[in-house]
Parts: sequence; structure tokens; C-alpha cells
Amino acid sequence: MGANDGVLSIGALLVGVAGAHADRSAVVVAGVAGLIAGAASMSVGEFVSVSAERDVFVAEHELEARELVDDPEGETDELRAIWQRRGLPRELAADVADHLMAHDALGAHMRDELGYTDMRRPRPVMAAVSSFVSFCVGALLPLLAAVACSSAVRGPVTALATIVGLVGLGALAAWAGGASVTRGLIRVTMGGVAALGISYLIGRAVGIVL
Repeated sequence: MGANDGVLSIGALLVGVAGAHADRSAVVVAGVAGLIAGAASMSVGEFVSVSAERDVFVAEHELEARELVDDPEGETDELRAIWQRRGLPRELAADVADHLMAHDALGAHMRDELGYTDMRRPRPVMAAVSSFVSFCVGALLPLLAAVACSSAVRGPVTALATIVGLVGLGALAAWAGGASVTRGLIRVTMGGVAALGISYLIGRAVGIVL
């Protein structure tokens, strides 16, 4: 998702700058500044969001720990009921719950009652770093395309590179998620073309005014 945002954000920015007939140095400055600002913004936003999730996780962890101390039998009954709702017979559900309580009571309740697993544990720093890196990787495609070509074809080449990047990422995301690749490609292509077209027209209008 970060790479997708990087491709479209910087692609649209550079297409708009190209529409204003900016020279190569202005394109480089705008592209690099947009890359850094976008990656930093996305990284900070992800850090804040996942930190809020972590605060909720910590609060629920502390609450479960207190409940296990105050009412261990009630918490055991709660775990038994959870396994019964999942389809286990009463006796087997009780046996499973008793074994889980003896092995790792707090971990069992965090996982089975609240849905927290090691994979779902909020990690703000990891989320921030991955968002920053993925945005930069995605943004490099339209930026390199814009810098490498002449001013006469900069707009079309940058737009094409952006669409190619969006199509590739959209297909990869759809395939990884088991969704329809065709539907994903149509959606991302239409959205990308619209964003690029609007950015170009606005840049063109600003270039004429200035």
C-alpha cells in the first residue's frame, strides 16, 4: 500500500509539474521534496495509528491480567465457553481450556478472547519504517522516469511509468489477496488515470497563469 501511494502521489505531482513546463532542476527538486515529505508523512501517520493500537493492546493486556488474578474460575469458564462456541463438545472444551489456563492463561485469553496473536501484535516502529521504505520504493519509478527524459515527453513518459507501476502493484496485491486481478487492475488504472489527468490540468493552468 505504501508503494502504491508512492507511485501515484509522486507520479501525479510530477505530471502536474510537467504540465507547468518546469525545467529538469525544478522537476528534481519537486520530486525529491515530494518523496521525502510523502514518505515522512506516511511513516509518522502509521506510527501514530499503530501506537494507538498498541495502547489499546496494553490496556486490554493489563485488564485481562487483573481479571485472571481477581476471578480465575470465571475466566476459565469464559475460555471454556469460547471453545464450545467453536464447536467442541462441552467436556473437550473444558479440557482444552484447563490445559491452556495451566500453560499460559494470559496468552490464551489475549488470543482466544480478544484475537491478539504474535502476528497481530501492534509494532509502531516496524510499521513506520516499512511505510517509509515502501513509499520511497514506489516513488522512485515516476521520479526516475521524469528525470531521465526530455521536457518534450516528460509528462507522457511520467504518466506511463506511473500507470505501469500502479498496474504492477495492483496485480500483485490482487494476486496475493486472492481477489480478482482484472477487477483490481481496472479499479487502480481508472483511479490513476483520473488522478494524473487532474494533476496535469491543474499544473497546466498554473503554468499559464504564471
